[in-house]
Amino acid sequence: MSIETYSIARGNNMAIMRLWHGKVAIEQAEEYEKFMISRAAPDYGSVDGLLKLYFQRRNENTTAHFLLVTIWDSMESVKKFAGEHPEKAKYYPEDDTFLLEKEETSALYEIFFEK
Repeated sequence: MSIETYSIARGNNMAIMRLWHGKVAIEQAEEYEKFMISRAAPDYGSVDGLLKLYFQRRNENTTAHFLLVTIWDSMESVKKFAGEHPEKAKYYPEDDTFLLEKEETSALYEIFFEK
């Protein structure tokens, strides 16, 4: 697809990437993975407009870093999931059991090109 074709196909409604980061003690990392798959994934998946969902993990010494990357069809869809302030991180009650700290925000990016 040429850049011109791509731009016409996308129109003005750019997809949105939302990034969330969390840290868990390495001893709880596998259990947190299971929680994310069983609890968070269905919640994200229940919202119209979710295009992709990636759960990622990187171990660093005694800490497991989790990066959640979601791709949405529009900012309106992100708001359906996260609320009126989509940059505010969303947490589940169970997160208190796992997370070493709760970051206040998620990063939002407009996707202007993909291949």
